[in-house]
Amino acid sequence: MLVGKLPFNLISLVVPTYRQSRTIVHDIKLLEELSKTLGIKYEIIIVVDGMVDSTYEKVKKISSKTIKVLAYKENQGKGHAVRTGMLAAKGDIIGFIDAGMDIDPNGLAMLLNHMVWYNADIIVGSKLHPVSQVNYPYWRKVLSWGYRKLIRLLFGLNVRDSQVGLKLFKRKVVMDVFPRLLVKKFAFDIEILAVANSLGYKRIFDGPIKLDFKQNTINPKIIMPVVFWMLWDTAAVFYRLKILNYYNKKSPASNS
Repeated sequence: MLVGKLPFNLISLVVPTYRQSRTIVHDIKLLEELSKTLGIKYEIIIVVDGMVDSTYEKVKKISSKTIKVLAYKENQGKGHAVRTGMLAAKGDIIGFIDAGMDIDPNGLAMLLNHMVWYNADIIVGSKLHPVSQVNYPYWRKVLSWGYRKLIRLLFGLNVRDSQVGLKLFKRKVVMDVFPRLLVKKFAFDIEILAVANSLGYKRIFDGPIKLDFKQNTINPKIIMPVVFWMLWDTAAVFYRLKILNYYNKKSPASNS
């Protein structure tokens, strides 16, 4: 529930999707019904990250003036999908939320309140917030703990949890930060936060979430390559940020 009148007129929610044909219509209808209760104008931008199944066909059939569908043929990675949707958004507040609804979208209202209370540049959904409700397998907790220690060492970010797929941004942050980003897949969350912090957007706060992680088994053949490329991408972000000073030299494409 939103508290009082919010100092913005439009919120944009980006939903990156890949192979979500089984649940996508249900997910988007749920998100739209929730958005209607926020009491402000909204748009939902679905980015189909590769037309490899019937996801695109299904979302195109959803009849709603508040839903926009973007798609491209080849899978590029979640980071690319998020960046595509964020830069196409029109909102004063622009956020993204994972498809599949492992993260309960009912938490959006509370995160929007956090934007106002803290005058935040960015609000990060966090599994470690004191009032978060999390169903999360032990192996994921171990990996997350190690990665948090690493990013704090490399980037000095005072963020308890960088990886949750629910984040909100002021429009000026999106327009300044996202045109500079390069990571298409694994470490795009930390690239966003590290670059924003380096550009002076220091007001980054976390907020509570309700998370029911549905994948409770671990497949070493899948997870080990993911861990490797996550670390590789993170090292690349560190090199560009701290050694090359790449992100500060790169001019954003738009300041609108």
